[in-house]
Amino acid sequence: MDNESFHPDDQESEELFEHFRIQVDKGQSLLRIDKFLVNRLENTSRNRIQSAAVAGNIRVNNKPVKSNYKVKPLDQISIVLTTPPREIELYGEDIPLEIIYEDEELIVLNKNAGMVVHPAYGNYSGTLINALIHHLHPSLKGPLMTENERPGLVHRIDKNTSGLLVIAKTEEALTKLAHQFYYRTIQRHYIALVWGNVKEEEGTIDAHVGRSMKDRKMMDVFEDGEYGKHAITHYKVLERFGYTTLVSCKLETGRTHQIRVHMKHLGHPIFNDETYGGDKVIRGTRFTKYKQFVQNCFTLIPRQALHAASLGFTHPSTNKSLYFESALPKDFDAVIEKWRNYSTFEE
Repeated sequence: MDNESFHPDDQESEELFEHFRIQVDKGQSLLRIDKFLVNRLENTSRNRIQSAAVAGNIRVNNKPVKSNYKVKPLDQISIVLTTPPREIELYGEDIPLEIIYEDEELIVLNKNAGMVVHPAYGNYSGTLINALIHHLHPSLKGPLMTENERPGLVHRIDKNTSGLLVIAKTEEALTKLAHQFYYRTIQRHYIALVWGNVKEEEGTIDAHVGRSMKDRKMMDVFEDGEYGKHAITHYKVLERFGYTTLVSCKLETGRTHQIRVHMKHLGHPIFNDETYGGDKVIRGTRFTKYKQFVQNCFTLIPRQALHAASLGFTHPSTNKSLYFESALPKDFDAVIEKWRNYSTFEE
């Protein structure tokens, strides 16, 4: 069995689902696939498997099947499941949320930079999930008692990245959204300010991303593909400022820190990204005034200049196409204007 699952260390991994591949044994007798998978997958309920089947997330020999399908010897089974939440007591907190859209099944919101998405070691409160629990259960005084009350994460963005997220309010919505993320039908565009004058007007970075061999807190690119996970980022230049460039990035996959590590690999780390070296004066002159200008820019946007600007997907029950855009936050807008004025002055 090949398990391509979310790693517990990936606290800010974008995609929060597990992918399992199973080849049925030669001697397997006919058995309903939901029963077969309950026996094969640890800590997975039959309801969870049946929800996956409804969403089209169970495939046999590359074709979607229902939960009553009878497995046969040598069948090739592929199943995508949403990642079960980690064991942690969750409380609601009255934290303001910028909700863009909400109905009975999902919420689309704009996350501020600096907010952690889910409670974890070092961040047990003040997270987006704490805020969502209060929003969904305002009268709740203690911790959540049942998992079906928990807001459903199928993707997330880094603490110091701003922008759009979709949250599922039901198990069915969560499973169907996971299907769209896994099969890459979700539309996701980011805006990034990167160091240097990007050579090509547009391009594609196709390189595996995995945990750094030197520092587990960082990700790295592995071009030979022997380590990490397949990752694809498409980029396009929006505006040039001489020493920095404003780019649009379209995600085809959603690996941990994907855009940040891909742009560094390209030789253009994201402006003020301290994890990947963007918080130093990488391009420009040695003059004191220029260095002070860059430091002033760092002060304006004290985090990586990366924003999840648009999000498009199919509604899990109505099947209508939904598309949302988020304007650049004030800190990002201000630093772009500062670079724009500086590049004009330099000319």
